[in-house]
Amino acid sequence: MALCLESGYTSLNKKNEELCGDRVESIVSGDYTTLVLADGMGSGVKANILSTLTSKILCTMVSNDIDIEDCVETILQSLPVCKVRGVAYSTFSVIHMNSQGKGYLFEFDNPQAILIRGCKCRDFDREEMQILGKTVYKTALDLQAGDIVVVMSDGVIHAGIGMTMNLGWQRPEVMEFLDNNVKPSMSARAVACLLAGVCNDLYLGTPGDDTTVAAVKVREKLNVSLMIGPPVDKSKDDFYISRFLAEEGKKVVCGGTSSQIVARHLKTTVRASFDFPDKDVPPIGFIDGIDLTTEGVLTMRRLLELSEKYVSTSDLTPKTFTKKDGASLLAQMLFEEATGVHFYVGQSINAAHQGLPIDITMKLKLVESLAANLKKMGKEVVIDYD
Repeated sequence: MALCLESGYTSLNKKNEELCGDRVESIVSGDYTTLVLADGMGSGVKANILSTLTSKILCTMVSNDIDIEDCVETILQSLPVCKVRGVAYSTFSVIHMNSQGKGYLFEFDNPQAILIRGCKCRDFDREEMQILGKTVYKTALDLQAGDIVVVMSDGVIHAGIGMTMNLGWQRPEVMEFLDNNVKPSMSARAVACLLAGVCNDLYLGTPGDDTTVAAVKVREKLNVSLMIGPPVDKSKDDFYISRFLAEEGKKVVCGGTSSQIVARHLKTTVRASFDFPDKDVPPIGFIDGIDLTTEGVLTMRRLLELSEKYVSTSDLTPKTFTKKDGASLLAQMLFEEATGVHFYVGQSINAAHQGLPIDITMKLKLVESLAANLKKMGKEVVIDYD
């Protein structure tokens, strides 16, 4: 069983602040993913500078396997000192882990990280270390497929103080909320967004503190191959389609002509669905042996819009897609389920588009913009032009 890591985060800015005082930085180097969530003292520009310096320095050093004591000493000695308080202060949580779920977690003054296993929250075993008079907690990680590590800034446990709650949202309530709402199929980004969204609700939409949630999930690899548009050379249809069908994982066909060619190759037919779950997205079709069959350009255009919202770290709409139109089904498969996406893009000009403002360059641009957003989500993306 091939495993990989996926990560995602969501940030809320403190009310009236343009810059967030929290910062998440992540680097994938070889088999290891390093993710740092830093929270700078105060808010606004100064906090943003402190957290940016902290996250960049730590992420670079830890991903290069530099000893954690040296990393923390570098941070404590390099941050500018506040004239008023006499301290340079940025809290941090660091996850450094390989695709098998082995690695470590370091925490300094951020709320304690949570392990979600089997959709239930638990605490990590933490070991206390003293570095330059500061207490840093270390945890050896040995995770299983499906496990999620959630780290957060203190805006999470302060959510709602004096507004919807007297003492804020304490850690036990956070864990209880996650126990009741996390589903096994959720991606790391979906879990981070779920928790940040409820914090925003507790703050009644005007956060009293910068609030950030980041998550890293160990999951099985799933490749999705997506064919859009017929190849230029008709005589090679069968060659291209056999190559597409030979791929492991799920198969998606977008576009009327492509689905006809694939159905013919599979010696079956395309059955149309007469359900219109969304009036702006054409209905899907069905081909035996293909996981999802959708219309082409209009569905892709909607999918691109959904991907823009998905990659935005400040967008709080749920990251799981429950609607049954072609674009939502495709979004769920590509954004939430897939770890790798392989596009097979046919560059033949579609006779059905004659006289319409749809041309081949527009389709190629859609695919390239979508591929760029999928890479931002941490997916491995390959594009073949036929």
